[in-house]
Amino acid sequence: MKKLKFLRPIMLVDNENDDVFDKRFVIQRLEKGYGTTIGNSLRRVLLSSLPGAAIVNVCIDGAEHEFTVMDGVYEDIMTIILNLKKVVIAVDSQDEDFEQKLEIDITGEKTVTAADFNVVDGVDIINKDQVIAHVSENTRFRMQATVRRGIGYESAANNKVFNKNQFGVIAIDSLYTPVVKTTYTVEQKLSNKEELVVDIETNKAITAKQALSTASKILADHFNVLVNLCEQEQQNDFIYEAEIENYNHALDLKIEQLDLSARLLNSLNRSGINTVKELVSQKEKDISKLNSLGKKSFDELKAKMNELELRFDMPINNK
Repeated sequence: MKKLKFLRPIMLVDNENDDVFDKRFVIQRLEKGYGTTIGNSLRRVLLSSLPGAAIVNVCIDGAEHEFTVMDGVYEDIMTIILNLKKVVIAVDSQDEDFEQKLEIDITGEKTVTAADFNVVDGVDIINKDQVIAHVSENTRFRMQATVRRGIGYESAANNKVFNKNQFGVIAIDSLYTPVVKTTYTVEQKLSNKEELVVDIETNKAITAKQALSTASKILADHFNVLVNLCEQEQQNDFIYEAEIENYNHALDLKIEQLDLSARLLNSLNRSGINTVKELVSQKEKDISKLNSLGKKSFDELKAKMNELELRFDMPINNK
């Protein structure tokens, strides 16, 4: 019995832009209709479901509530809260109950920024130049902010649970998601396949590649529940088969498009290998003996080829 066949897609990274926090990803060889299906799903997860860290409440000396006006401070409390919501925070912990206090205590005329928070292990302020308040001469400004991990967005009303009924603690709404912007486009190809282009920009708490990987894993984890539904009853009738003639349109891609390290790229270029076609036509033993290509770089190259379902010494259809 001849089974139905789907081509396995190929994922490429546009390396023309060196900014790891703002990247374009290209997914090729998608079946018709899959570009929009995958692109829309990824966009929704990227914008709403990625974990991150944010300030959930703040306690400022002399401020009983968010409408307080403080002597010696140019901004009112509402403006200070708006500024705090712009502070981008990254934490090392993966614990959903992670909580850390950040404090500022300064006296005298000063522009208070996120850099004035005390240094805490495991917490990194990304945009240290974010202005929080302007303090006049002979004024003491003391503040304590609570940082927690979360997903997507949480309202100030829901964040009140972290106030623990303490007087003077003001809950603020939190935007946890590290993705600032993401868009996708779908292009039709002559081979009746689609190409999905996904652009991702983050707030620098994580890289664009990490954001895409996390979003994909979230989707995969949800679909796995459905995949296993009939696992004991039947085998999957749909298989991915990588026939060599179907790779021909990808063989002319430049090596630079494969998201390899600079060291590996330089080694291949110096050896006259500039395209995927030139790479797969080589014998593995010849590549491993290239000057300046160490074991680490060779392992990286093999991992990338396995990812793309390529191998060394492949027969090439030049038609």
